[in-house]
Amino acid sequence: MASAPRDPEPDPEPITADPAGSVARPLLTQSWLDLAFLHWVADPADVAPLLPPGTVPDTLDGTTYVGLVAFRMHKVGWFRLPGIPYLGSFPETNVRLYSVDGRGRRGVVFRSLDASRLIPVVAGRFLFGLPYVWSRMSVRREGDTVSYTGTRRRPGPRGAHSAITVEVGEAIREPTALEHFLTARWGLHTTFFGRGTYLPNVHPRWPLHRARLIRCEEDLIAAAGLPAPEGDPVSVLYSPGVPVRFGRPARPAGLPTH
Repeated sequence: MASAPRDPEPDPEPITADPAGSVARPLLTQSWLDLAFLHWVADPADVAPLLPPGTVPDTLDGTTYVGLVAFRMHKVGWFRLPGIPYLGSFPETNVRLYSVDGRGRRGVVFRSLDASRLIPVVAGRFLFGLPYVWSRMSVRREGDTVSYTGTRRRPGPRGAHSAITVEVGEAIREPTALEHFLTARWGLHTTFFGRGTYLPNVHPRWPLHRARLIRCEEDLIAAAGLPAPEGDPVSVLYSPGVPVRFGRPARPAGLPTH
């Protein structure tokens, strides 16, 4: 007997430079500062098995991407409380993929998040189910040059590392479709207690700059279960940063099943 046809999957929401909604009562507040965005082309077939249930790779003209994003987290705060200066401020480098769920919500999926503060690492892993890793890290800026380094401690693989240096270039007045696709993301998809979860966020429009890659030595992408990238990234961007507000988790994230 033929199986019942599936309902058509919803079209992905439009890519917008500004958030479509708002977060009146934030669960988390924080700022992301001195960001370097490095991206390589990825095969959707390699990405799909690594995504949470109910999500599929988000693509632009049939192509998806893996991102290596290094930055400074600044003053993470809960609810409307002031951000914490020391424990809530630290370097971070993440490996991320691009996803879309059955409601058409575009998001990011973090395969790893290296951070230098142990307490936020533990909180991120146990409260949100995010793959935070405790690492030795630094971010240094000299003029227009910004350097990011990190070496993984626990839970490993120990010794996995990254060393990135970019030279900040001119401000981007009109980002390309690809640059919007890679940066204008208003939520994250994750798995929490075995179920797909969507965590929305809002922030001002990204102030983006062209950037020249001076150095990139890393094995975080391979450690995240993806093929090691070949060649230079197809996109290198810098942003001075934005303040961010996260809303409460939403369920379900999933695609319709019949």
